[in-house]
Amino acid sequence: MKRKRSENSSALLALAVLACFSLPTQAAIIGTCTIVIGASGTMKPNPAINIFGSKQAGGSSAGASITANSTLCSILNLLDCYSVSTPAPVAFTSAPSGGDTNVSFASVFRLDGSGLDIPGSSAQKLTNGTHTIQVDLTATKSPGIFPAGNYQAEVTVRCE
Repeated sequence: MKRKRSENSSALLALAVLACFSLPTQAAIIGTCTIVIGASGTMKPNPAINIFGSKQAGGSSAGASITANSTLCSILNLLDCYSVSTPAPVAFTSAPSGGDTNVSFASVFRLDGSGLDIPGSSAQKLTNGTHTIQVDLTATKSPGIFPAGNYQAEVTVRCE
């Protein structure tokens, strides 16, 4: 009986060790990623009043600066330790009655003055240092048009 317990204990120990090695591991990033919000953007309507967007005539992009500093990335000479994204909101933070009905949102951003629009939900890798970001938001109402009134929306800038 003693031998059987010993064999079971050895088998359990071997299984536990194997399980530890087969689990995916994630490295902790030791450092900081600081976001400083700059200018607010302005969304303007298109002539058909079914799109509000910061890229419409008279609109402007929102801006921020991001400083990524990861000790682990510096020590290991890695380039891609933090990433930034700007997922679109699911609704306006304020809108007149009916303003949020049948509305879809899309955001894009540009890093360091690049003219390349990156979809907001696509994380872009960052190197250590300070980066500028410009963010644009578009709200599309389909079907219908936006009712008159004041609208506000917020896009979250994430550094992870």
